[in-house]
Parts: sequence; C-alpha cells; structure tokens
Amino acid sequence: MKKSCAVIGSGIAGLAAAIRIASKGNAVDVYETNNYPGGKMKELNKEGFRFDMGPSIFMLPNLVDELFEICNKNPRDYFSYSSLEIPFKYFFEDGLVINAYSDVERYGREIESKTKDSKLAFDNYRKDIETKYKITNEVFIENSLHVATNFINRRTVNGLRNFHKIGAFKSMNDGNKSFFKDPHLVQLLNSYAAYIGSNPFVAPATLNVIQHLEINLGSYIPEKGIYSIVKALVKLAEDMGVKFYYNTTVEEIIITPQTGLKNKKVTGIKTNNSGVKNYDRVISNMDIYYTFKKLLPNEKQPERILNQPKSSSVISFFWGINKKFEDLAIHNMLFSADDEGEFKSIFEEKTVTDDPTIYISISSKHIKEDAPEGCENWFLFITVSNDQGQNWDELTKLARKNIISKINRILKTDIEKYIVFEDYMTPPMIEKNYSSPFGAVYGNSSNDKFASFFRHSNFSKKIKGLYFVGGSVHPGAGIPMCLNSAKIMEKVFS
Repeated sequence: MKKSCAVIGSGIAGLAAAIRIASKGNAVDVYETNNYPGGKMKELNKEGFRFDMGPSIFMLPNLVDELFEICNKNPRDYFSYSSLEIPFKYFFEDGLVINAYSDVERYGREIESKTKDSKLAFDNYRKDIETKYKITNEVFIENSLHVATNFINRRTVNGLRNFHKIGAFKSMNDGNKSFFKDPHLVQLLNSYAAYIGSNPFVAPATLNVIQHLEINLGSYIPEKGIYSIVKALVKLAEDMGVKFYYNTTVEEIIITPQTGLKNKKVTGIKTNNSGVKNYDRVISNMDIYYTFKKLLPNEKQPERILNQPKSSSVISFFWGINKKFEDLAIHNMLFSADDEGEFKSIFEEKTVTDDPTIYISISSKHIKEDAPEGCENWFLFITVSNDQGQNWDELTKLARKNIISKINRILKTDIEKYIVFEDYMTPPMIEKNYSSPFGAVYGNSSNDKFASFFRHSNFSKKIKGLYFVGGSVHPGAGIPMCLNSAKIMEKVFS
C-alpha cells in the first residue's frame, strides 16, 4: 500500500530519503525552513566568486549515483564528477610539504622520501584501515544496529567476531603511532578526526576508517562544485514526483494518541503557514536534538542520547583572492606546530588557539567559473569549540588574526592585501542557519570509545511511522554517512 510521507529538512540525507521513498511509488513532500535546499550543503555567490559553504570533500560518489540508478535514471544526465590527482597538500611549520597523491603508490613514495617512515609502513597502514572499514561497514555503516535480525546474518556475525581489529580501545593518535614514527605523518593522519568534529587524542582508532575512504577509495570533485549534487538531487526528486515547500517551518510532528504509552503513531505535521497536514509517515532530517526538543516536546525524550557531548564547530571564512597561488592544491591543510595543545584549546578550554590548523579549499583551481579571471575562491576554516556562551565576536577577530599570520608565515605572502571579498560564519550562525544545537557541525561527539555505536536509530520504536536521517543519527556525520542513513531508513520503512 502506497504511503503519504513528509520529509522535514532538505539536507542531503533528507533529499536521499525523499528519493528512495518516492522511487517506491509513495507520495512525498519535503518541508524546508530556508528558501533553498541543501541544509549545510549551501553555496555563496558574491562579486563573481562562488563558494561551497559546508562539505567540500566528495568521497564515495557511488552512493550518490545509486540514487539515480534506483530511479532508472542516468546520473550523468544530472551531474558529473572527476577524481583528483592531488586531493590534498599538507603544509608544516618547519617547511615540509606532503602531497597526498590519489595514486597510493606515488603517495607512499612521497611519504618515504619526505618523512622518517617507509612506503611499506604506509602500505601496511592502508591495509589496516581497509580492514577496519570492512568490519564496521558490515556491522553498522550500511545496516541498523537497532534491528535484532541484523545480528544473525553471516556478515554481521563475522564483523562482531573481528571486533578486536577495529581499534575501539585505543585512540586515533595511538593507532596512528603504532604504524608511524614520524610526528608529521601522525599529525597528518590525526587530522581526519576533524572530519567528524572529534579529538584524535581521545576518539577511538576505529574512526581511522575515514582515511580509508579518502586514501584507498579516492577523493573526487563534482564538475560544478559540491552544491551541484544538491541541485541534481532536487531535480531527480522532482522528476520522481516529490514536492518541495520552501520557507515553511515544521513546528510539530502530530502523534496519536497524545497520551498513553501504547499504539502511538504519526498522523501528520503542523507547519507555520499551512497548519496541520495529514501524513502516513514522517521522516525527520532535522538534528535529533531539536527534533525531540521542538517537534516532539510532549514525547518521552531520549535524554541519554540528547545529553551526550556535542561535536566541535568551525569558524569559517570565505575570501575572494585577486591572486593565484600556484603552490596550493584544491584542498590544503596548514598544520599547527602544537596539535595536542590545539585540541586541548578546542575541547577543554573552549577557546581559539594562537596557532590553529587551517583548512583551505580552492574549488576555482578545478572549476574556473568559481572565481574571476586571475582570482581564487578561498573557503577556509579552523576547528573550534561548539557554542558554550563564548564571545564569538572577539574570538572570530582573534581567529582571523591568527589565520592571516599563519598563512603569511607558511606561504611567505601578505594575504590580506589580496582579499577583495570576505564573509564568515561562526558557531552561533551555524545554529541559527541550520538548526544545529550549539553550532555543533557533526551532531554528538565521537570522542567516546563507543559513541559511534550509540547514535539514535533511524526509526522510532515507540511511534509507528516516524523515521530519522542525517548526520546526527546512525551511522554518523559526513556526506557518505548521511546518504547511508537514508539507505538504512529505507530498509526499515514500512
């Protein structure tokens, strides 16, 4: 029997959920508070510069292609992408520069020629993170931890049998140090913790599976930028009959009966401009914290999940630069000279370090239309604490000063004189724009050894017809995980 379904939020997980459910013949409506789709996958167009404002690294493109294929569409009719020869360049204070080639053989030789470590050590590391990925992928990345029958299939049993291999009881830092002795390389690999807003000196080595996605499976770039993925998925959804309602805020998920513990089910939603609308099913792509606090205030709150520590946040800058920096790649990292001190300032002191690690993305190196002739579009950020009431105006000024100082020092330039356009974003702005509690970019923190295994499920066990997708629920944050959350949701959708 076909269902009517409301999707709350048009982030990439919401779009993927809408497409998957619509592909089964269901009637799907997507509600979005903003006047544009995409959630954190937003773009900025100003003064001839275009910036992707959220995710900027594209991995596992097959997960996007799959959405078109299940609808019997050719993905290339909607968008295209290509692999990057040098996905990243890493810059250290002592002058060392490491090119992270997509050709792993070449990457290994680069490491051997520039660090104290060998290509063999790198090859062994790559095998280890691939093993971690295969084990965790079988257990929970593509499957729900909250469906009992998932634990009796052969793949899951095999994954659980090999649980000791995933490094759950050592930190990312300790896991990386067990393979490498050069502090440059350890710091480089520790930096992947920032992809999910975590501290590599605390977060479990299990999370080194992130490196597998980029190093072993490759990094890509859409031909028209990350936001072109959003545009392509919206077009696909519309082609499948999905309707979008922008500038429309869902204020409540309607549950019947309102009181009592048994036989509860979703019956619809209430919006700010059209009142109550009836639906058979509701999928929330809103952060799980606000889904319960704002949309389900009368329901029993999963306090253990909602009260878990939140991830870090970022201070981002968007600079139009009227100069080309040939030494930079599309993705670049300028490392702190004291990474342990940096993470202490983020997670313990809740402030901005004097020597931050800076990420710089320059999509115009590949997409010429993203900047005027002779210019570049710099999207850069540093990792900071989530919002705990700090004076963000002052911290943003300090961050900008420290960023400029470090860029000038490492790149031997005077960057400020080349900035012809500037915008920025802070944790409070992230909370306001994306309904991310405390401005935490990645939902709950993954610093606890088992935090990744205790995210909220993709469905409600107590309320029939209620489902959850996105970076704040199982299996986690980032484009691949968000797409998998929709995939898992589809498996339990009924």
